[in-house]
Amino acid sequence: MAEVESYHVRIREMPEGERPRERLRYSGAASLSNADLLAIVLRTGSQQESATGLAQRLLSQFGSLTALARASVDELCQVKGIGPAKAAQILAAIEFGRRAATAPDAPEPQITCPADAANLLTAHLGDPSQEQFAVMVLDIKHRVQRVVTVYQGNVGAAVLRMAEVLAPAIKDNAPAIIVAHTHPSGDPTPSSDDISVTREIVSAGELLGIKVLDHLVIGRQGYASLKERNLGFD
Repeated sequence: MAEVESYHVRIREMPEGERPRERLRYSGAASLSNADLLAIVLRTGSQQESATGLAQRLLSQFGSLTALARASVDELCQVKGIGPAKAAQILAAIEFGRRAATAPDAPEPQITCPADAANLLTAHLGDPSQEQFAVMVLDIKHRVQRVVTVYQGNVGAAVLRMAEVLAPAIKDNAPAIIVAHTHPSGDPTPSSDDISVTREIVSAGELLGIKVLDHLVIGRQGYASLKERNLGFD
């Protein structure tokens, strides 16, 4: 028991500049690690573990921040030290962040790399276990104007119609788009159909003066950029 108390005393007596809340206050949230931010959301740990220790173990057990964000209350509660209240705190913080990122009055995010687009599209599409196809409409500076889900359910190559895929950009008179679809299997590795569809969309876009910047495949295991892999953009 003495060891537990000593450990918590050391946490409480950490230099002020090393405590997550104080570092957030003085240096901003961007300066904190994922574990530090999660520790602030959790607020407390347990008699055996600090909030930071619990946050680190939680991230390690789920393997990634993306996997944690997609977990259910029941899945979170399977982790020792996480009950319904803490699970609710985590999921509420994640959902609040998603809504803030996609709020209509938020500054238009600018796409500078595939990861930028993947983060926004993953939030927009939600559960990747359901087949969906979305179009991100961009302006000339690659700022996001809107994201539109054009297909939901069966989005196989035979179903896609180029006119419907390009319709959002045509309507907005936009010069560029990024398209994305989900792989319910979880594996984002592009299929031969994905490559063929990419070629069709790129060709159709060229005829209409619309630049297709990328085609992303999104699954539970992450995302794949066909542009980065030079698939369908030859």
